Amino acid sequence: MDEQQKYARLFNDIDSQAMITLGVVLLSTIVLIIVSQRGLNWLATRLHGQVRFRIFALVPLTRLLILITALAIIVPIIIEPSLRNMVTLLGALGLAIGFAMKDYVSSLIAGVVSAIELPYRPGDWVNIEGTYGEVKHVGLRTVDIQTPDDDLVAVPHLKLWDHAVYNANNGGTSLQCVASFYLHPEHEAGWVRKALRDVALTSAYLKFDKPIIVVAEEKPWGTHYRIRAYPVDPRQQFLFITDLTVRGKTVLSAAGVQSAMLPPDAALDARNAAESSY
Repeated sequence: MDEQQKYARLFNDIDSQAMITLGVVLLSTIVLIIVSQRGLNWLATRLHGQVRFRIFALVPLTRLLILITALAIIVPIIIEPSLRNMVTLLGALGLAIGFAMKDYVSSLIAGVVSAIELPYRPGDWVNIEGTYGEVKHVGLRTVDIQTPDDDLVAVPHLKLWDHAVYNANNGGTSLQCVASFYLHPEHEAGWVRKALRDVALTSAYLKFDKPIIVVAEEKPWGTHYRIRAYPVDPRQQFLFITDLTVRGKTVLSAAGVQSAMLPPDAALDARNAAESSY
C-alpha cells in the first residue's frame, strides 16, 4: 500500500537538504548566465569580422544550455522520477509546447500553401503589412524581404491567413512606378500633361514597351498629377522615380508653373497616398 501511494505521488517531500541543493543550483545558474554573457560579449567586442558575429550568436545558445542543465538537475529533486510521473510531466510539457508553437506550425502550413499558390517568389517586390521590399528568400516558415533601406525583414508566412499581400511585379519584370506633382490650379493642364509625358519618354530608365499614363486629379488646393510608367528593371524603381521627379520639376519650373501650397492635412494625405502606391 505504501509503495502504491509513493508511486502515485507526483512531488517529493522537500526537506532542508533539498532546499539547500535547489538554492545552490539556482544561484549557480544565475552566476553562470551572467558570467557567460558578459564574458562572450567582452570577447566578441575585441574580435573582428565573421568571428565576432559567431561569438555573439553563442550568447543565447550558452544561456539555453545552462538553463536546460539546471532543469535536468532540479526536476528530479522536486518530482518523483517514476514512469507514471514522467509520463504526466512530459504530457503536460508537450501540451504547453504545442499551444506555444501553434503559430509556428501555422506558419509552416502557410509556407506549404505559399509554395503552391505562389503569392510571392524571389525577385518579387511585395508589401506585407507595411513592409515593402524585394523578396530574397522564401523559407518554410518565413519570407525574407530586403527593404529599400537595406534591412532584411523576416515575415512569417502566417500573415497569409489574415493580411493582404501586395505584389508589384508578380514574377515578371514589369513594375509600375508613380511620380507625383502637386501644382497650383492656375496653369495650362494640357501642356503640363504633355510635358510630363515627354519627361517620362526621355528617361534613361524607361521601359518603352509599356504604357505611359499621366493622370490629373483636381483637389481643393490645386491639381495632383501622377506619371505612371515602368522602369526597365524593377530594381531601378527608385532611380526612375527620382529621375522623373527631378527632371519634371525642372521642366515645370522653367515654364513658370508654380507648385501648390498644401495645407498640413492635405500634405499628410498626399504622403500616405505616395507610400501606399509602392
